Amino acid sequence: MTFTDKTHWLQQSLDKESLLHRMTKQIRRSLDLQEILTATVAEVRFFLGTDRVTVYRFNVDGSGEVIAESIYEQRLPSLLGLRFPVHDIPQEAREMFLLAGQRSIVDVANGKIGLSPLHSKETSERLQTNIYYRQVDPCHIEYLKAMGVQSSLVVPILHYDLKEESAKPQLWGLLVSHHTQGRRILKRELRLVQQVADQVAIAIAQSRLFTEAIAQQQREATINRVTTLLHKLPTIQLQGALEEVITAFGGVGGRLYIEESKELYAWGEQPKLPLELDNALIEQHPMWQNWMAECKPGDIWATADLYKEPRLRVLALGFRSTPIRGLMAIPLHYREKFTGVLSIFRSELDTEVLWAGRCEDNRRQLLPQLSFEVWREEKKGQAPEWKAEDILLAQALYDHFSMAIQQQQMYKQVQALNSNLELRVQEQTAELEKSLLFTKVLKQVTDHIRSTLDLQTTLQTIVREVRSLLNSDRVLIFQIQTKSVIVEEINGNWQSVLGVEAPGECFPDEFVNLYFQGRVRAVDNVSAVSLSACHRDYLQSLQVQANLIVPINIGMQVWGLLIAHQCDAPRNWQDAEIDLLQQLGDQAAIAIQQAQLYEQTCSAEAEARNQAVQLEQTLHQLQETQTKLIHTEKMSALGQLVAGIAHEINNPVNFIYGNLCHASDYTEQLLEILRLYHLHYPNPHSEIRAAIEAIDFDFLVEDLPKIMESMQVGSDRIRSIVLSLRNFSRLDESENKRVDLHEGIDNTLLILRHRLKGNPEFPGIEVIKDYGKIPRVECYAGQMNQVFMNIISNAIDALGMGNGEWGVGRWEDEEMGVWGDEPDYADHTTTPYPQCPIPTIHISTKVSADNSRVLIRISDNGPGMTQEVKKRIFDPFYTTKPVGKGTGLGLAISYQIIVEKHAGIMECISEPGKGTEFWIEIPVKPPATIT
Repeated sequence: MTFTDKTHWLQQSLDKESLLHRMTKQIRRSLDLQEILTATVAEVRFFLGTDRVTVYRFNVDGSGEVIAESIYEQRLPSLLGLRFPVHDIPQEAREMFLLAGQRSIVDVANGKIGLSPLHSKETSERLQTNIYYRQVDPCHIEYLKAMGVQSSLVVPILHYDLKEESAKPQLWGLLVSHHTQGRRILKRELRLVQQVADQVAIAIAQSRLFTEAIAQQQREATINRVTTLLHKLPTIQLQGALEEVITAFGGVGGRLYIEESKELYAWGEQPKLPLELDNALIEQHPMWQNWMAECKPGDIWATADLYKEPRLRVLALGFRSTPIRGLMAIPLHYREKFTGVLSIFRSELDTEVLWAGRCEDNRRQLLPQLSFEVWREEKKGQAPEWKAEDILLAQALYDHFSMAIQQQQMYKQVQALNSNLELRVQEQTAELEKSLLFTKVLKQVTDHIRSTLDLQTTLQTIVREVRSLLNSDRVLIFQIQTKSVIVEEINGNWQSVLGVEAPGECFPDEFVNLYFQGRVRAVDNVSAVSLSACHRDYLQSLQVQANLIVPINIGMQVWGLLIAHQCDAPRNWQDAEIDLLQQLGDQAAIAIQQAQLYEQTCSAEAEARNQAVQLEQTLHQLQETQTKLIHTEKMSALGQLVAGIAHEINNPVNFIYGNLCHASDYTEQLLEILRLYHLHYPNPHSEIRAAIEAIDFDFLVEDLPKIMESMQVGSDRIRSIVLSLRNFSRLDESENKRVDLHEGIDNTLLILRHRLKGNPEFPGIEVIKDYGKIPRVECYAGQMNQVFMNIISNAIDALGMGNGEWGVGRWEDEEMGVWGDEPDYADHTTTPYPQCPIPTIHISTKVSADNSRVLIRISDNGPGMTQEVKKRIFDPFYTTKPVGKGTGLGLAISYQIIVEKHAGIMECISEPGKGTEFWIEIPVKPPATIT
């Protein structure tokens, strides 16, 4: 290296260090981002010696804007403040800028683009070691030529969120250098520009933090000012707080509506609903109220254009005459109760965007942009968007306004209570005195009513005392059944209505239903109240100007009406008078009922004597019927036993009967063969002749067919006897004694053994017995055997309906360990037996820990029952079997035997597809009271 080259290299190193030092100092000295960016483009342009250096920032919508620029001697036109469309920088290029930190160098004259070393998206490893040059897109070349650029350098500017270390960077913008001549960018220049871009990224992050801090400070200051106004007692400054909030949000108007008091505080521009909407306030419109009802506590709703909101399509008419475009609604709640709404309005604005040339979207993908002359785009009626900072401020103000409104309402309530306290005390004192008087009079009337059991005397006493107490012109009792007045008391020369019937068309049956529901009718002025013409004419014919009606309800019907008439003038009936008449109506109902009961008692006494004789005869008949039923139950149990034995006898008899015919045929054939031998060999051997004479061959040939015929007759007789046994009624022991339940279960299984066997269409039923060590139980053995017979027979029937599809039977333990030391299966998920491939019946017994009860469980793995069927299995005569297959009495009788005869418990557990299980729990020794 020559001295001159070394001097040049040293000079560039000094320039590099000086540039970095100046940039770092500028960032540390100022927090104003625009000032830092302006200094950056100037320093980079001076360092590179190019014609134009800009900072290009990406907007939220994807478009870009030049926000800082430095130009040398106006060699290139200014782009500062101009916006570029989204498609000027393709999406794939943006991704490479962000993910790989790629930098691009374009040599327009040679049509090449140099790309900086790339990094892998997955491993972040460097894929290239040097700048890689390749041919550039012709569209890109034409684009740069149109800008007057012969060489360019683009370095990405990334933004890092300093609050979150793990947050991924974002592509904030680009640092761009343009030159009107071809220029080669050296590696050390590229590294320096990248370091400058990294310093700019730090400045951007610091500036954003500073901006957020300033916004947070302003927000807290606003909250403090509003809080001071809202919580200033005794007068809360809601109007001042509203104005402060509107100013803080940059609004042109707003309003605060309080739901309970219907108060409205407003400031600035305000909407006005047209007359056809029927409401003066938008907050009282049904559409607004339905909207508020859907809002949950803490919800903030904001829109930049209220005319685009479907839920405001009707209310938007009220904003047409105003410049209001943006709307924020803050529904206020206190303890989830809607208390009001705070609304902020923003005015519409006219916006202007300066574009770097006008580009048609439909041609953008075909031709590059050829002109960058400024194109001005104007938009009318725009409103600034509500930012995240605005929502945060609204959420912070939500609680303060909600609490302030609640405090104001409580303060007003306390003031109202204090101002009216003395008046209310006086009113309550007068009411108490009047109530005391009414109570005394009510007691007197009650005593008079109850002093006699004569119905007519009782009714006359009621109307007399009530008229005197209310000081009315007429009091009467109208009976519903006769539809006429049956008793009355008149003060003065007014017309008597005793015996007068009311016209039926004036008092339909609906009136009676209303009075039965407790309706009380108080009419202060007959002429002014809404009545039917028929009803009004009827009252005027009785000279009635005001009336008070209470029902007299006895039992489930309206017996009559207690009515007070005022005939001289209208009358304002007081609540105390209405309550008093209601109480007197209740007392009248009691008195009338007592009088009626007394009359009924006298007439029923004689009838009761006659019924006593009939009841005695009926009781005797019931006892005889009960004896017959018990006998029928015994015969039913014995019949099951005999039927089983008969079936067991029937099997060998059928075998003998079925083979007798064949044996007879075989005998005839053998005798025929002997006859042929005798015919063709008349002279047999001497030894054969001796044997024939010894056995008396002629008699044997004659007697053997007779023996076979006798055997046939005998087998027929046995079969008829077996058939008779099946229809024989069962007998059973009725003695209560200690027995072995295992023996009863085994006997039942023995009887039913023929039903457990398989056949070509049925695989047979396997019985698994899990007998515990149980003591002898004092019970009715025959009845218990009948219970076992019914349950096991039903299980066999259920398994016979399975059609060969068998699963795991339900076999669970739900005693939670109270049945001794055996395993507990209370989790309902395990079974003590493996999966049953064939129809299976499980029978288990165990004794409780205190040896006082015995549990018998009988389950099957049949199809099970639905909940509807299970609810009715113990009902008499209910059965799911086909006609002729069951009577529906087996389980009903079994339930009666276990529960009533043995003071036990019988339950059924079943689900469709999970089999059925019956639990039988009986005491080892029944209580002495069980008979």
